[in-house]
Amino acid sequence: MTPVLVFDIETIPDSAGFARLNDLPAGMPDGEIAELALLQRRQAGGSDFLPHYLHRIVAISCALRMGDQFRVWTLGRDGEPERDIVQRFYDGIEKYTPQLVSWNGGGFDLPVLHYRGLMHGITARRYWEWGEEDKDFKWNNYLSRYHTRHLDLMDVLALYQPRANAPLDELAKLCGFPGKLGMDGSQVWHAFQGGRIGEICDYCETDVVNTHLLYLRFEHMRGALTTEAYHGETAKVRAALQAMEGEHWQAFLAAWKE
Repeated sequence: MTPVLVFDIETIPDSAGFARLNDLPAGMPDGEIAELALLQRRQAGGSDFLPHYLHRIVAISCALRMGDQFRVWTLGRDGEPERDIVQRFYDGIEKYTPQLVSWNGGGFDLPVLHYRGLMHGITARRYWEWGEEDKDFKWNNYLSRYHTRHLDLMDVLALYQPRANAPLDELAKLCGFPGKLGMDGSQVWHAFQGGRIGEICDYCETDVVNTHLLYLRFEHMRGALTTEAYHGETAKVRAALQAMEGEHWQAFLAAWKE
């Protein structure tokens, strides 16, 4: 059985990068730099969503289904430097060659990881394999939009039509899953400023489990899982979460209606 790795990143404005690009004075507080970057973006296009390369990664949550186990963890929970977070994520791909699953990973998470990896001098040989060394990757790699070694579930369900995209939170709830709990992406920067990295990681972890559950539903829909196998997989997730510490898992289980 190929390991399945569902992932999600959380980011904040890259204050140091913005300061470098705009020759801002040394010693200017990160908060002021970030607010300036967001203001400049709003004035330019009406949205404060920064370019992908100016998103600094503070957490990557992972849900791994491998062998008879289901695990959830977050890189960055201990305040590791961004370079270490990104390198460890790619190291996991190097070691296990998992099936990657995301929600809008092709539109956001992976491009951000590409840019940040480039800036930090990251190595990710297996991830960037196009088939030169492993011929299987010529026809199914992590990088081509219509290949499934990375499955962007949002993109596939929308049939690659941006106007048909669905929010993770709403689709999860419509399927009987908990959806987002306690936070959303727009609140991450303020939470980070307040030193609440644990809350950010908790939120990110619930996102990957929502995504994993939607992936299981998708696999059932397309016939890759029988109804019995689907219920067995969701039961495994529920049992794993019940054994984990954290109030966010108690809230998640309480909100799980399926």
